[in-house]
Amino acid sequence: MKTKLINILAVTALIFSVFSCKSEKKNETEAAAAEEVKEAPAAAVTYNVDPTASTIEWTGIKPTGKHTGELNLADGAVKVEDGNVKSGSFTIDMTSITVTDLEGEEKASLEGHLKGEGEDKEDHFFNVAKYPTASFEITGINEKEGKTYLEGNLTVKGVKKNISFPATTAIEGDNMTLNTEVFTINRTEWGVNYGSKSVFDNLGDKFINDDIELKISVKATKA
Repeated sequence: MKTKLINILAVTALIFSVFSCKSEKKNETEAAAAEEVKEAPAAAVTYNVDPTASTIEWTGIKPTGKHTGELNLADGAVKVEDGNVKSGSFTIDMTSITVTDLEGEEKASLEGHLKGEGEDKEDHFFNVAKYPTASFEITGINEKEGKTYLEGNLTVKGVKKNISFPATTAIEGDNMTLNTEVFTINRTEWGVNYGSKSVFDNLGDKFINDDIELKISVKATKA
C-alpha cells in the first residue's frame, strides 16, 4: 500500500511538472495602448535592414502539438547614437508566412489557411489579401533585470498595440545585428481569434493557444 501511494505521488508530481513546463510563457508581453514614436537625434546613424538576412520565427501551440514557421521583413531602418538604439521601424511581409515543420500538402494547406485563402477563411488568421503587411515601431528602450528591453508599437490587421521584449544589439564595422529572445504575444489582442477558447465556446480540445512565441533576428547595414 505504501509503495502504491509513493508511486501515485511520483506520477502526480511528474504530471504537474510537465503541465507547468507547458504553461510557461517565455518573456510574456503585455499589450498596452499604442505610444508616440520618438524621433532620433540628428546625429544618429541610420542602418538599413537587409530583408534577405532578417527573419521572424514563430511558434503556435495547441493541445496535440505545435507548428513553427517564419516571416520575412520587407524593409526597415534603425537609428543608433553612440552604439545605442534611439529609434527604428520595420515592415513585416505577411504574405511571406511559411510553415517549417510540415511538408507537401499539409504545409501548403496550413500556409493557405494562415494567409486567409479559401472561402469563409479570409479572416481566420491574418487575411493577407487585406493586410499584406504588419509593422513594428520602436517607442523606447529600457533596462530591466539586467536586460535591455525594446518597447514599440506592433500593428497587425490594422490593430496597433505597444509591447516590450528583451533584445540585444551589436555593431561591427558597417554592420549591425538586432536579436530578440523568444517572447510571447497574445494573438487575440490583434483580432487573430480563430480557435481561441477565450473567444469561442464549446471548442473542446480543438482549440489553439492564444499565445504565439516570436523571435526576431535583424541584420542591417550602415546607410
